Amino acid sequence: MHTMWKGTISFGLVNIPVKMHAATENKDVKLRQLHKECKSPVKYEKVCPVCEQELKEEDIVKAYEYAKNKFVILDEEDLKAIKKEQGDKAVEIVDFVKLEEIDPIYFEKSYYLSPNEGGSKAYSLLRKALEETGKIGIAKMMIRSKEQLAVIRVYKNALVVETIHYPDEVRSVQDVPNVPEATEIGTKELDTAKMLIEQLTAAFEPEKYKDDYRTSLLDLIEEKKNTEQVATAKDKAVPNNVTNLMDALQASLDRAKKEKPKPKPANPKRKTKTAVKKKATS
Repeated sequence: MHTMWKGTISFGLVNIPVKMHAATENKDVKLRQLHKECKSPVKYEKVCPVCEQELKEEDIVKAYEYAKNKFVILDEEDLKAIKKEQGDKAVEIVDFVKLEEIDPIYFEKSYYLSPNEGGSKAYSLLRKALEETGKIGIAKMMIRSKEQLAVIRVYKNALVVETIHYPDEVRSVQDVPNVPEATEIGTKELDTAKMLIEQLTAAFEPEKYKDDYRTSLLDLIEEKKNTEQVATAKDKAVPNNVTNLMDALQASLDRAKKEKPKPKPANPKRKTKTAVKKKATS
């Protein structure tokens, strides 16, 4: 499993060297966009809309738009300095709370933690302490240039980091439009709804839930592939050097003909000295 982060998690005077691994993966079926005519993949290029020029990475800088079309340019050196300052800090567990105190709306992404060299005993200590107290740790850590609020908890036999949103990242429920106020509900209707919920209540078994859309899409792709309903992108035309050379030679010849000075026409009225002498002799 790929290691995406290495660091130290501490609580009190206990330091645990750990490695972090992504606990989930995106299994969305990615579809490409093709040119309908030649079936070639469509490219998306970075182009300046004012200069109408295609941009390279070295032509692009990062900035913060603090007002309409007003930007503060941020140098890479400044960003690296802040990142290093925060990244060098150990991940410190600052509080321990109960998992049920955190609403699921705060949860973002999960990562597995494994002990790094020399950290197995401290790793096991934290895991055992969390299990027996029923608590989870609240910590801050840097992931991909962003300071994350996170919880550290036990999942089966491993420690897990769950990144969670900061309170100001969760939008206020008061901003949700058309949410009805408390409405008078009939006793019979409520009892029927509760009875239905009870009948559909079951133990959570994640294995029984499947992504039906993804399965159907993959089946459709396989069916079309097996029946040869496929398209092959055309190769980009490679310049023919011979043709280009002949074109260049012909163009040069045509230009030379245009630029070559034309010979001056002979003047019939002008006679040479020899012709004049012959006439005088006769």
